This record gives sequence, C-alpha cells and structure tokens, in this order.
Amino acid sequence: MPRDTDPLAGGPRDATDTPCDGQVPSGTGTPPAPRPAIPAATGPGPLPAPHPERAGPSDPSEPPALRAPGAPVTAPDEPVPGAGAPVATAEAPGTAPEAPGAAAAVPVTAPGTHVTTGGPRGYGAVFAVREFRAVFAAHLLSLLGVVVSELALTVLVYDLTASPLLSALTFALGMLPYLVGGTLFAGIADRYPARRVLVTCDLICAGCVAVMVLPGTPVAGLLVLRCLVAAVSPVFTGTRMAALTDILGEGDLFVLGRSLLRIVSQSALLAGFGVGGLLLAVVAPRGAIAITVATFLCSAALLRLGTRDRPARAGGGARGTLLKESLSGARLVLGHRRIRALMLLFWLPPVFVVAPEALAAPYADEIGVGSTALGLLMCAMPVGSIVAELYAGAALGPRSRSLIVLPLAATGLLPLLLYGFRPGVALAAVALVLAGAGSAYVIGLDQWFVEAVPDELRGRAMTLLTAGLMTLQGVGMALAGLAAEFFPVHRVVAGSGVLGTLCLLALVAEVRRTAPAHRIRTEVRDREDRHVASG
Repeated sequence: MPRDTDPLAGGPRDATDTPCDGQVPSGTGTPPAPRPAIPAATGPGPLPAPHPERAGPSDPSEPPALRAPGAPVTAPDEPVPGAGAPVATAEAPGTAPEAPGAAAAVPVTAPGTHVTTGGPRGYGAVFAVREFRAVFAAHLLSLLGVVVSELALTVLVYDLTASPLLSALTFALGMLPYLVGGTLFAGIADRYPARRVLVTCDLICAGCVAVMVLPGTPVAGLLVLRCLVAAVSPVFTGTRMAALTDILGEGDLFVLGRSLLRIVSQSALLAGFGVGGLLLAVVAPRGAIAITVATFLCSAALLRLGTRDRPARAGGGARGTLLKESLSGARLVLGHRRIRALMLLFWLPPVFVVAPEALAAPYADEIGVGSTALGLLMCAMPVGSIVAELYAGAALGPRSRSLIVLPLAATGLLPLLLYGFRPGVALAAVALVLAGAGSAYVIGLDQWFVEAVPDELRGRAMTLLTAGLMTLQGVGMALAGLAAEFFPVHRVVAGSGVLGTLCLLALVAEVRRTAPAHRIRTEVRDREDRHVASG
C-alpha cells in the first residue's frame, strides 16, 4: 500500500500517510498580496510568481484566529503582518519572547495572513479547524487499514508461492514506484482541483485493493496492483501537503498540522503491525486486505463531504501535456538553488538513519539477543521521533523551531556513533531514541520549504519531495545491507553516522548561504539579544 513520506527518522515506514488519508483545501478568504517570483540570480530562471489565493468563502465554523488569509481580523488591537512580512524566524524587533506552549499565539504567518489572540493554541488550534478534523479522521482511518493490508498482502504472497523473495519484494514494491509516479505525474497536483485529485486517488486505490481480494487474482497481478497503488501515493501526498496550506494557511498552523500527521503516522506504525498480527490470527489474509477497501472508501467519503472544493492551483495557466508539465516543474524546483538545498535537507538524513533499522535483525544476531530485544530496537527510533515532535510542536514557538533546524540536522546522526562500541540492547536503544529525536528539525524545515516554493509550483514540488524521500530511503537501506556483506553490522551503522554527518555539515553550510536576508538578520539579532541578556 502507498506510504506517505514525511522525513522522520526510522526508515521508509516513517512516513506512512497514505493516499487515502487525505488533506484537502479548505476555505480561503480574500487574496493576500502575492509573493514576487524568486529572482533568477538564485537559479537557472525565475520560478512562476504565485497567483492570488483561490477564491472561496471563509469557513464560518473556524475561530477568528484560524481564518484563511484575508479573513477579517476580529481583534482591533492585534497587529496584522503586511504582505511580504517576514515569516517563521523574522519577527519584528521588540517582539516579546515566546512562552513555552504558546506556539499558535505567536503572530507568525504567511504574508497577508491575519491572526488574533485568544482561542485554542498549539495543536488545539489545528483541531479547531473543521476541515482539518475531517482530513485527520480520514488519515487515521486509512493509515491503520494500509498498515494491516501491507502485512496481510505479504503473508498472502508467501502463502501462494512459499517464496521469501517474492514476499519481501511485495513489501519493497511499496517504495519502488514512488520515483516514477512522483516524477511523471507530479503535474496532476497543480493542474486539477485538489479535492478531485485526492478523492480520485482514494477510489483508484479502493479499486486496486478490491481486485487483490478476488480469489482468482494471480501473484503477478497482486504485484502489479501493488505497484499501481504505490505510484498513486506520491501524487496524493504532494497534493495533500500543498492543500494543507489552503486549510491552515502558510504559517504556524500548517507546521503544526503537518506535525500531527507525522505523529499519527509513527504511532500507527507502532500499533498497526501488532493489530495486523492479531487480525491475521483470526482472519484470512484476503479478508484482512478487504478491510482496506472499506478504509479507502470511507476516506474518500470524508474528503468529499467534509472538505471544500477549489479551483486548480495552476488555474488556466496549465499548458502542454501532463508529462511535459510534470518534468518542467521538476526542472524549475531542482534548478533553484534555495529550494534544492532545502529539499536535500529533507532527503539526506533519512538516507543514513535507516541503517540501524535495516540492519536491526543482523545486529540482534551479532550481539546474541532474541526477538524481544529486536522489537525494542525496531520501536526505539519511532518513539524518539514522536516524543521530540510533540515537544517541538507544543513547547516551542515558531522562532525557536526555526532556530533548531540546522543544529539538529547537522548533529542528528551523531548518536549512531555509539554503535562503533558494539553496544548492548539498552545503549543501542538509547542511541536510536536520540537519533529519532533529531528528526524534530523537520517541523521548522516545513515552514522554510513553504516560504521558498511559489504557490503555482507547490503541488509539484511537494510531490517530488515525497518521491525523492521514499526512493532515497530505499537506496539507503540497500546500501546498508550491501555494506553489511563486507563489514560488521555495528561498524556499518557507525560509519553511516560519520558519513552522514559529514555530508550534512556541507549541506547545512549551503542552506545558510541561500537563506533569505531577513532570516540571517533575525538570527544575528537573536544571538545578540541572548548575549545581552546573559551579560
């Protein structure tokens, strides 16, 4: 089944938002001032300037502080950021320091987005948005179903063939088609209305899974259907990620909404395989797979009835064939220096951090421990990711989350160096929890990426981000396995920490060089303020 691709530590299963978990655009108000096109000096050519926000009435059920860009401000004494105002880390001089837990109260939003004080804060503010609640319910429902069906399909193929290779290939096919689907079909995310794309993806997946359930479907047919569902996933995920900016705006609510979906993905992985194992004890594999048909259909219904329709992001500007539009979007995104650097910062850490999970079973065998210890090693990294993400989202404000991006990205792989000492289960679990916690850098990186990519390219950029992430994680797992054929497992894991850290230090320097001037000035001012306060 398809997987989402949020770059949490812990391997390709980190991101299990599926094409049925859908986020879709919500209502927006009057248009904010459009951002200017990104200057040609930073890439091979200027990216398209974003068109004004797609029309749509404000959601009357949303609290005033959560209304879409352009909605009226209800607190007359609340300052409203103007168009082009700095976002995330660029707060006006004299802004009061943030208090822990007051993430949503900080008026840091996309240009033109109006905010007010009062009402729910932090993650509670995200759940106060009606459309996000529908998206979240669809995400949770489908996610559990997909995790169960992946396990059931693997078991079914093994039952039919008695081949470990085909059984493993069935699981691996959840990642391989990402590159094809994410590259060749990325234009769908911007060319067609988001709700239509998301619902259609759900229905395609439901149809594929329904054919899998038929007793006459051969093994080759099961594998082809698996590939088709996986190819749909990056299109769905990219559309959903772009649509979240319409539901929650481009500011802090978007960051927290993405964080919630990542947390749910990690939690569902911890629970889903256990639930799947219990289910398969009482239900045949085809019966377990059939459950996924219902989850896809329920997700499609939630998206269709619980969210608002909107025009395509590209409007009437779409030209040429879908393939040409997809490839041109990829060239624009990867050809721009700033966007390319940020995308690599999403991609590279998971390439190296998957090594201990990919080699968990060989390492358990190397140190002579049983299946219980293996389960602990497999769970440690997702637990670290969940705890760190919850803390960063609930206790840190937008500025603090932005300030930790580069330090955490640069040092997040260092705990893997503990494997060089061939630690026991306890110390290895600690190293994995710390490595998982390092993935909290993405909660600030999400905001940077949204700021850098124009609206008209956002769907294609996020689809490409999804495809590259899943593909490179698969490459990382394969390389770790290949290296373990020649070197001891503990040295391979430690080596991935060393090599990954060196690569990330160079990438962090590139990200800093491409940072907007207003962010650099803000970081300098923050350091000066801290120096004065400590002096």
